[in-house]
Amino acid sequence: MANFKKIETMHAPQTIGPYSQAVLADKHLYVSGQLPIDPATGKLEKADIRLQVERVLSNLEAILKTADCTFQDVVRCDVFLKDLNDFAVVNEAYGKCFTQPIPPARQTIQVARLPLDALVEISCIAIKA
Repeated sequence: MANFKKIETMHAPQTIGPYSQAVLADKHLYVSGQLPIDPATGKLEKADIRLQVERVLSNLEAILKTADCTFQDVVRCDVFLKDLNDFAVVNEAYGKCFTQPIPPARQTIQVARLPLDALVEISCIAIKA
């Protein structure tokens, strides 16, 4: 049976429902979708895709760090965009974080709406070394 551990940090937005920021199951870290919310204020980042994706990646990094992981440990990401026309901007910021020789598997999906009318949300799975 897997060993489960809840991962929480004040450096990423707090959850608002019955879910965890992340769960470590043995060496697999499952990080819930992160929105562009500033953890210090609880407010959504301005409606600018570049600022929003940078905030989402910062929130992901904070959760990964709490679990003693980095972007280098990520094996899969799911990117949800309100508008696929924002893909190039998101891809540019994403590429600055995921610089390993073998980047994570990824899917990018356009959705009708995200919570708080955010423009982007990203979840990921990492394997702890």
